[in-house]
Amino acid sequence: MSRGKQRVWLLGLGPEVRRVVVCGFVLALAGCTQPLLRAAPLESVRVGPNSRGFVLHPSGQPFTPWGFNYDHDDEGRLIEDYWFQEWGRVEEDLAEMKALEANVVRVHLQFGRFMRRPEQPDEVALAQLSRLLALAERLSLYLDLTGLGCYHKQDVPAWYDALDEAGRWAAQAQFWRAVAARGCHSPAVFCYDLMNEPVVAGAPRARGDWLGPPFGDKHFVQCVTLDAAGRERWQVARQWIERMVEAIRSRDRDHLITVGLVDWSLDRPGLTSGFVPERIIDRLDFISVHIYPERRQVDRALDVLAGFAVGKPVVIEETFLLKCDGAEFTDFLERSRTHGAGWLSFYWGTSAAEYRRRGDLAAAIKAESLERFCRARPR
Repeated sequence: MSRGKQRVWLLGLGPEVRRVVVCGFVLALAGCTQPLLRAAPLESVRVGPNSRGFVLHPSGQPFTPWGFNYDHDDEGRLIEDYWFQEWGRVEEDLAEMKALEANVVRVHLQFGRFMRRPEQPDEVALAQLSRLLALAERLSLYLDLTGLGCYHKQDVPAWYDALDEAGRWAAQAQFWRAVAARGCHSPAVFCYDLMNEPVVAGAPRARGDWLGPPFGDKHFVQCVTLDAAGRERWQVARQWIERMVEAIRSRDRDHLITVGLVDWSLDRPGLTSGFVPERIIDRLDFISVHIYPERRQVDRALDVLAGFAVGKPVVIEETFLLKCDGAEFTDFLERSRTHGAGWLSFYWGTSAAEYRRRGDLAAAIKAESLERFCRARPR
């Protein structure tokens, strides 16, 4: 059976049958002793010599990040909600993404699950992170480790929200030192993403009001300060990035560092996050941007993408068929290759075939987005 037919056969199985097959596959990889079946060691990922893309080191082969956000499962649970009790689900989901030819999986780490106190990391959670990295190595997958998540407000420690800017930054730096101390040993780290969609508030905010408005039951946007206190917003962004980068580099000198930016981060009239690409790019290895093209506005989305091309690779770290139709989504993916150096969509542990069988509109959109994204994979 060809590789393509194997993939179609696997994803067409029912969820319970597929779980058994995939978990058996993962376990076989984990315990394999035959040289012909052993995955080749992962090379590290570096920025290419032209600063527009990536290469593998030491081979120098071009590398195009392509894969999925694994931000939650199909029930909306964050990975830390189930990765202890349901490790088999994690094994299955990563193997399914590998079967879809992903080479990068983005995982979102919640601050409250990794920090017990401002200066005390949770060693149990860190050990599970090491287990995840080992699984990624066995599957020849790279991980985009996105940190400092506060997606479920009810899980954010009260002591964390009560900290002032200096205290919060110190606790965040401690988080990154702890994570980088684990990641530095693994070739499966593609990058450290400092935070998902940080913003510098344009006006002072109330004490403890660190999170942006919810999207469903999750808070994806987070403020890095409550009061710029006379500083330019981009200055706050640079200072915060410098503090986080310093923390990571104290433990890991090699792996790439980025930050996941909202598409309204450009220094243009209207809403802006304060994380202006031109002002922060020298502190990062590459730029990550989240773009969801809107109906009849694909050209505008591509113009926004071009604004993030400021001298280093640009990874479209989030994209999905959310606000446009299928043809427009495909058009965006294909034309974004002019400036894009990598693409990540979403996978929540459910195949397109399973979504199709559900028969509702939301499932149909998820199926079409997944199918179109996979067809648009750069070859």
